Amino acid sequence: MKSLLWVGMCFLSVTISAQEIIKLPKDGNPPVEWTSPETEYYSEIWQAQVTTNVSEPTMQVFRPKEETNTGTAVIVAPGGGLYALSTTTEGSQVAQWLNEKGITAFVLKYRLVPTGEDGVAEIEELSANDPDKIGVEAGKVLPYSIQDGLNAVAHVRKNAELYGIKPDKIGFMGFSAGGAVTVGVGYNYTEESRPDFLVPIYYWSYVMPVQEPKADSPPMFLICASDDPLGLAPGSIALYSSWLEAGKPVGMHMYSKGGHGFGMRKQGLPSDTWIERFYEWSLAQNLISTN
Repeated sequence: MKSLLWVGMCFLSVTISAQEIIKLPKDGNPPVEWTSPETEYYSEIWQAQVTTNVSEPTMQVFRPKEETNTGTAVIVAPGGGLYALSTTTEGSQVAQWLNEKGITAFVLKYRLVPTGEDGVAEIEELSANDPDKIGVEAGKVLPYSIQDGLNAVAHVRKNAELYGIKPDKIGFMGFSAGGAVTVGVGYNYTEESRPDFLVPIYYWSYVMPVQEPKADSPPMFLICASDDPLGLAPGSIALYSSWLEAGKPVGMHMYSKGGHGFGMRKQGLPSDTWIERFYEWSLAQNLISTN
Protein backbone atom coordinates (compact mmCIF):
# COMPACT_ATOMS: atom_id res chain seq x y z
CA MET A 1 0.00 0.00 0.00
CA LYS A 2 2.81 2.41 0.93
CA SER A 3 4.58 1.77 -2.38
CA LEU A 4 1.39 2.44 -4.32
CA LEU A 5 0.84 5.66 -2.38
CA TRP A 6 4.40 6.74 -3.13
CA VAL A 7 3.96 6.07 -6.86
CA GLY A 8 0.71 8.05 -6.83
CA MET A 9 2.35 10.99 -5.08
CA CYS A 10 5.22 10.99 -7.58
CA PHE A 11 2.77 10.95 -10.49
CA LEU A 12 0.85 13.88 -9.02
CA SER A 13 4.09 15.83 -8.57
CA VAL A 14 5.11 15.25 -12.20
CA THR A 15 1.65 16.24 -13.45
CA ILE A 16 1.63 19.48 -11.49
CA SER A 17 5.21 20.39 -12.40
CA ALA A 18 4.45 19.75 -16.10
CA GLN A 19 1.97 22.63 -16.06
CA GLU A 20 3.58 25.93 -16.98
CA ILE A 21 1.89 28.46 -14.69
CA ILE A 22 2.69 32.18 -14.72
CA LYS A 23 1.85 34.42 -11.79
CA LEU A 24 0.74 37.90 -12.84
CA PRO A 25 0.94 41.13 -10.83
CA LYS A 26 -1.94 41.73 -8.46
CA ASP A 27 -2.46 45.42 -9.17
CA GLY A 28 -4.89 47.50 -7.12
CA ASN A 29 -7.12 46.70 -4.19
CA PRO A 30 -10.65 45.64 -5.21
CA PRO A 31 -13.40 46.64 -2.75
CA VAL A 32 -14.02 42.97 -1.95
CA GLU A 33 -12.50 40.33 0.34
CA TRP A 34 -11.82 36.72 -0.53
CA THR A 35 -12.44 34.45 2.45
CA SER A 36 -12.51 31.16 0.52
CA PRO A 37 -9.53 29.72 -1.37
CA GLU A 38 -9.36 29.33 -5.12
CA THR A 39 -11.19 26.09 -5.89
CA GLU A 40 -11.44 23.90 -8.98
CA TYR A 41 -14.28 21.39 -9.28
CA TYR A 42 -16.78 19.84 -11.66
CA SER A 43 -20.07 21.75 -11.63
CA GLU A 44 -23.08 19.50 -12.13
CA ILE A 45 -25.15 22.64 -12.72
CA TRP A 46 -23.07 23.79 -15.68
CA GLN A 47 -21.84 20.31 -16.61
CA ALA A 48 -18.34 21.76 -16.79
CA GLN A 49 -15.06 22.01 -14.94
CA VAL A 50 -14.88 25.38 -13.20
CA THR A 51 -12.64 27.49 -11.01
CA THR A 52 -13.97 29.92 -8.40
CA ASN A 53 -12.57 32.49 -5.94
CA VAL A 54 -9.63 33.56 -8.04
CA SER A 55 -7.85 36.28 -6.07
CA GLU A 56 -4.35 35.82 -7.54
CA PRO A 57 -4.27 36.14 -11.37
CA THR A 58 -2.31 33.48 -13.26
CA MET A 59 -1.92 32.05 -16.75
CA GLN A 60 -1.29 28.52 -17.92
CA VAL A 61 0.86 28.19 -21.03
CA PHE A 62 -0.07 25.77 -23.81
CA ARG A 63 2.72 25.47 -26.38
CA PRO A 64 2.40 24.05 -29.90
CA LYS A 65 4.94 21.66 -31.33
CA GLU A 66 8.13 23.50 -32.22
CA GLU A 67 7.96 22.41 -35.86
CA THR A 68 4.44 23.85 -36.30
CA ASN A 69 4.86 27.05 -34.26
CA THR A 70 3.55 30.04 -36.25
CA GLY A 71 4.73 32.69 -33.79
CA THR A 72 1.16 33.81 -33.08
CA ALA A 73 -0.18 33.80 -29.53
CA VAL A 74 -3.69 34.04 -28.08
CA ILE A 75 -4.55 34.83 -24.47
CA VAL A 76 -7.80 33.00 -23.64
CA ALA A 77 -10.16 34.36 -20.96
CA PRO A 78 -12.88 31.84 -19.98
CA GLY A 79 -16.36 33.03 -18.99
CA GLY A 80 -18.57 32.41 -15.99
CA GLY A 81 -20.27 35.66 -15.01
CA LEU A 82 -17.20 36.72 -12.96
CA TYR A 83 -18.41 34.20 -10.36
CA ALA A 84 -16.54 31.27 -11.91
CA LEU A 85 -14.34 30.34 -14.87
CA SER A 86 -15.38 27.61 -17.29
CA THR A 87 -11.82 26.39 -17.63
CA THR A 88 -12.27 23.46 -20.02
CA THR A 89 -14.80 24.24 -22.78
CA GLU A 90 -13.77 27.91 -22.77
CA GLY A 91 -10.17 27.36 -21.73
CA SER A 92 -7.97 24.30 -22.14
CA GLN A 93 -9.94 22.82 -25.05
CA VAL A 94 -9.65 26.13 -26.91
CA ALA A 95 -5.92 26.23 -26.16
CA GLN A 96 -5.40 22.69 -27.41
CA TRP A 97 -7.22 23.45 -30.68
CA LEU A 98 -5.07 26.54 -31.18
CA ASN A 99 -1.94 24.49 -30.50
CA GLU A 100 -2.90 22.16 -33.34
CA LYS A 101 -2.77 25.22 -35.62
CA GLY A 102 0.66 26.22 -34.33
CA ILE A 103 -0.64 28.97 -32.05
CA THR A 104 0.70 29.39 -28.50
CA ALA A 105 -2.15 29.81 -26.00
CA PHE A 106 -2.26 31.30 -22.52
CA VAL A 107 -5.37 30.47 -20.47
CA LEU A 108 -5.96 33.35 -18.07
CA LYS A 109 -7.41 33.08 -14.59
CA TYR A 110 -8.47 36.65 -13.82
CA ARG A 111 -9.82 37.88 -10.50
CA LEU A 112 -13.40 36.91 -9.67
CA VAL A 113 -16.21 37.86 -7.31
CA PRO A 114 -15.60 36.21 -3.91
CA THR A 115 -18.09 33.39 -3.29
CA GLY A 116 -18.69 30.54 -0.91
CA GLU A 117 -18.09 26.88 -1.61
CA ASP A 118 -20.05 26.77 -4.88
CA GLY A 119 -19.87 29.98 -6.91
CA VAL A 120 -21.89 28.45 -9.75
CA ALA A 121 -24.78 27.68 -7.40
CA GLU A 122 -24.60 31.25 -6.09
CA ILE A 123 -24.82 32.91 -9.51
CA GLU A 124 -27.61 30.58 -10.58
CA GLU A 125 -29.57 31.42 -7.43
CA LEU A 126 -29.06 35.14 -8.06
CA SER A 127 -30.09 34.72 -11.70
CA ALA A 128 -33.42 33.39 -10.51
CA ASN A 129 -34.04 35.71 -7.57
CA ASP A 130 -31.88 38.85 -7.76
CA PRO A 131 -30.23 39.18 -11.20
CA ASP A 132 -29.33 42.84 -10.72
CA LYS A 133 -26.98 41.90 -7.88
CA ILE A 134 -24.83 39.90 -10.31
CA GLY A 135 -23.98 43.03 -12.26
CA VAL A 136 -23.38 45.03 -9.07
CA GLU A 137 -20.94 42.48 -7.64
CA ALA A 138 -19.27 41.89 -11.00
CA GLY A 139 -18.81 45.63 -11.43
CA LYS A 140 -16.72 45.80 -8.26
CA VAL A 141 -14.18 43.32 -9.63
CA LEU A 142 -14.29 43.81 -13.41
CA PRO A 143 -11.80 46.73 -13.56
CA TYR A 144 -9.25 44.53 -11.79
CA SER A 145 -10.05 41.57 -14.05
CA ILE A 146 -9.37 43.85 -17.02
CA GLN A 147 -6.08 44.91 -15.44
CA ASP A 148 -5.19 41.22 -15.16
CA GLY A 149 -5.82 40.95 -18.90
CA LEU A 150 -3.65 43.98 -19.64
CA ASN A 151 -0.86 42.56 -17.48
CA ALA A 152 -1.18 39.27 -19.35
CA VAL A 153 -0.61 40.96 -22.72
CA ALA A 154 2.31 42.98 -21.36
CA HIS A 155 3.91 39.84 -19.89
CA VAL A 156 3.57 37.82 -23.09
CA ARG A 157 5.00 40.65 -25.20
CA LYS A 158 7.91 41.27 -22.82
CA ASN A 159 8.76 37.54 -22.87
CA ALA A 160 7.97 36.90 -26.54
CA GLU A 161 11.37 35.36 -27.26
CA LEU A 162 11.02 32.99 -24.31
CA TYR A 163 7.69 31.71 -25.64
CA GLY A 164 8.81 31.59 -29.27
CA ILE A 165 6.23 34.11 -30.42
CA LYS A 166 6.21 37.36 -32.39
CA PRO A 167 5.61 40.46 -30.23
CA ASP A 168 3.25 41.90 -32.88
CA LYS A 169 1.06 38.77 -33.13
CA ILE A 170 -0.53 38.60 -29.66
CA GLY A 171 -4.32 38.29 -29.57
CA PHE A 172 -6.88 38.30 -26.78
CA MET A 173 -9.94 36.02 -26.90
CA GLY A 174 -12.65 35.89 -24.25
CA PHE A 175 -16.01 34.26 -23.64
CA SER A 176 -19.02 35.98 -21.99
CA ALA A 177 -17.57 37.64 -18.87
CA GLY A 178 -14.17 36.87 -20.39
CA GLY A 179 -15.48 38.67 -23.47
CA ALA A 180 -16.18 41.72 -21.29
CA VAL A 181 -12.58 41.49 -20.09
CA THR A 182 -11.49 41.26 -23.74
CA VAL A 183 -13.39 44.40 -24.71
CA GLY A 184 -12.13 46.18 -21.59
CA VAL A 185 -8.57 45.33 -22.62
CA GLY A 186 -9.41 46.78 -26.04
CA TYR A 187 -10.43 50.10 -24.47
CA ASN A 188 -7.72 50.47 -21.81
CA TYR A 189 -4.39 49.28 -23.23
CA THR A 190 -1.08 51.11 -23.24
CA GLU A 191 1.71 50.61 -25.78
CA GLU A 192 3.05 47.66 -23.79
CA SER A 193 -0.35 46.01 -23.21
CA ARG A 194 -2.00 46.59 -26.61
CA PRO A 195 -3.33 43.34 -28.08
CA ASP A 196 -2.76 42.87 -31.81
CA PHE A 197 -6.27 41.48 -32.30
CA LEU A 198 -9.41 40.96 -30.23
CA VAL A 199 -11.92 38.09 -30.28
CA PRO A 200 -14.97 38.71 -28.03
CA ILE A 201 -17.26 35.67 -28.01
CA TYR A 202 -20.87 36.17 -26.85
CA TYR A 203 -19.45 39.05 -24.85
CA TRP A 204 -21.25 40.31 -21.73
CA SER A 205 -22.15 43.77 -23.00
CA TYR A 206 -24.26 44.73 -19.97
CA VAL A 207 -21.20 45.11 -17.74
CA MET A 208 -18.92 46.48 -20.49
CA PRO A 209 -20.99 48.80 -22.70
CA VAL A 210 -19.78 49.83 -26.13
CA GLN A 211 -17.46 52.85 -26.24
CA GLU A 212 -15.71 54.73 -29.01
CA PRO A 213 -12.68 52.78 -30.29
CA LYS A 214 -9.19 54.16 -29.86
CA ALA A 215 -7.38 55.66 -32.83
CA ASP A 216 -5.10 52.59 -33.03
CA SER A 217 -7.65 49.95 -32.03
CA PRO A 218 -6.63 46.47 -33.23
CA PRO A 219 -8.62 44.26 -35.62
CA MET A 220 -11.58 42.47 -34.06
CA PHE A 221 -13.60 39.34 -34.79
CA LEU A 222 -16.86 38.71 -32.91
CA ILE A 223 -18.88 35.53 -32.39
CA CYS A 224 -22.41 35.35 -30.98
CA ALA A 225 -25.79 33.67 -31.51
CA SER A 226 -29.06 35.47 -32.18
CA ASP A 227 -30.86 33.16 -29.75
CA ASP A 228 -28.47 33.88 -26.85
CA PRO A 229 -30.88 33.65 -23.87
CA LEU A 230 -29.02 36.46 -22.09
CA GLY A 231 -29.89 38.83 -24.92
CA LEU A 232 -26.27 39.54 -25.86
CA ALA A 233 -26.63 39.62 -29.65
CA PRO A 234 -27.47 43.37 -29.83
CA GLY A 235 -24.37 44.24 -27.82
CA SER A 236 -22.13 42.33 -30.23
CA ILE A 237 -23.81 44.04 -33.17
CA ALA A 238 -23.28 47.46 -31.58
CA LEU A 239 -19.62 46.66 -30.92
CA TYR A 240 -19.14 45.48 -34.49
CA SER A 241 -20.80 48.64 -35.79
CA SER A 242 -18.58 50.89 -33.67
CA TRP A 243 -15.44 49.32 -35.14
CA LEU A 244 -16.89 49.44 -38.66
CA GLU A 245 -17.90 53.09 -38.40
CA ALA A 246 -14.43 53.97 -37.12
CA GLY A 247 -12.88 52.32 -40.17
CA LYS A 248 -11.23 49.53 -38.16
CA PRO A 249 -10.77 45.98 -39.50
CA VAL A 250 -13.65 43.96 -38.08
CA GLY A 251 -15.56 40.77 -38.78
CA MET A 252 -18.47 39.04 -37.11
CA HIS A 253 -20.24 35.71 -37.32
CA MET A 254 -23.75 35.83 -35.84
CA TYR A 255 -25.28 32.36 -35.70
CA SER A 256 -29.06 32.01 -35.71
CA LYS A 257 -28.79 29.21 -33.12
CA GLY A 258 -26.21 28.37 -30.52
CA GLY A 259 -27.49 29.82 -27.27
CA HIS A 260 -25.00 31.01 -24.68
CA GLY A 261 -21.83 29.43 -23.39
CA PHE A 262 -21.33 26.95 -26.21
CA GLY A 263 -17.55 27.32 -26.29
CA MET A 264 -16.06 24.06 -27.59
CA ARG A 265 -19.22 22.06 -26.83
CA LYS A 266 -20.75 20.16 -29.74
CA GLN A 267 -24.47 20.80 -30.23
CA GLY A 268 -24.89 19.58 -33.81
CA LEU A 269 -25.18 23.21 -34.98
CA PRO A 270 -23.15 25.45 -37.30
CA SER A 271 -21.91 27.28 -34.19
CA ASP A 272 -19.89 24.14 -33.39
CA THR A 273 -17.32 25.35 -35.95
CA TRP A 274 -16.96 28.95 -34.75
CA ILE A 275 -13.26 28.51 -33.99
CA GLU A 276 -12.62 27.54 -37.62
CA ARG A 277 -14.27 30.80 -38.70
CA PHE A 278 -11.91 32.65 -36.35
CA TYR A 279 -8.94 30.84 -37.85
CA GLU A 280 -10.01 31.70 -41.42
CA TRP A 281 -10.39 35.36 -40.43
CA SER A 282 -6.98 35.45 -38.75
CA LEU A 283 -5.35 34.02 -41.87
CA ALA A 284 -7.07 36.64 -44.04
CA GLN A 285 -5.83 39.37 -41.68
CA ASN A 286 -2.25 38.02 -41.89
CA LEU A 287 -2.27 37.44 -38.14
CA ILE A 288 -1.08 33.86 -38.58
CA SER A 289 1.64 32.65 -40.92
CA THR A 290 1.30 29.20 -42.49
CA ASN A 291 4.88 29.21 -43.79
